[in-house]
Amino acid sequence: MSFVENKRKGCTRRDFIKGTAAGAVGGMMASAAGTVLAAAKPAPPAKLGSEGMCAEIVHLRGHEGDTIDAYLARPTGAGPHPGVVVIHHMPGWDESTKEITRRFAHHGYTAICPNLQFREGKGTPEANSASVRDAGGMPDNRTMGDVEGAIRYLRGLPYLNGKVGIIGYCSGGRQVYLAACTLKGIDAAVNCYGGGVGAGKEGLTPRQPVDPLDLTKDLSCPLLGLFGKEDKRPSPEHVAKTEAELKKWGKTYEFHTYDNAGHAFFWVDRPVYRVEAAVDGWKKVFQWFGKYLR
Repeated sequence: MSFVENKRKGCTRRDFIKGTAAGAVGGMMASAAGTVLAAAKPAPPAKLGSEGMCAEIVHLRGHEGDTIDAYLARPTGAGPHPGVVVIHHMPGWDESTKEITRRFAHHGYTAICPNLQFREGKGTPEANSASVRDAGGMPDNRTMGDVEGAIRYLRGLPYLNGKVGIIGYCSGGRQVYLAACTLKGIDAAVNCYGGGVGAGKEGLTPRQPVDPLDLTKDLSCPLLGLFGKEDKRPSPEHVAKTEAELKKWGKTYEFHTYDNAGHAFFWVDRPVYRVEAAVDGWKKVFQWFGKYLR
């Protein structure tokens, strides 16, 4: 707890109490750590559409005790709130991923997105991503250590309701599947078009030596999968293979595949964005987490 409290920047619990009780604080306070919207009254814990939130950069202990950056967004209400770990896509710890993290806070979740490419040390997410690709992808063991650290961070917060979910996009979807099969403390998972699940030996590297599908028997939580029919990784064949394995082991899951959608259909600032699939996908995400995390 002392590490978490000492490292947190931007908003403290005292700030929340002072800002929300005063009622006169209605503006925006911007800093390098993030943005605070002070509301007149904190939203009830179970209420969706929180108007007040805090978003900031924090530090957590990841793989082998490394200190890494993470983006934390949470409602300003007292809670308790469910927790969500957001696993970013291969393009990196970027603006769109942080916007997703804030979206969860708006809906009443405490969400954290660890910078899985922190160790690359480049100047931009794009440069970090290129470095990772050149090296053969994110190392599975290191990624799982960082995700485990994010779960541990959330569980150390005083306003958590005791439940933690994970969601990931693109390579993050694959990492969600891997985490749900290998880590403890996950109550629900969402895989958004995770490439490499069900692909067999295709694309395996020394850094990513296993198809997560081979670990399905150890899946420890309910899993939601959202896919595009025009995607090639994962292809509809990969998705079908994954679903068959989940059925084989009697796992709790739901899969939805959207017509006229390919890879990364949630990505709002790219031509691959598909509004109908994304809007319905978000509804299903919040229904899933609402069922298993609240």
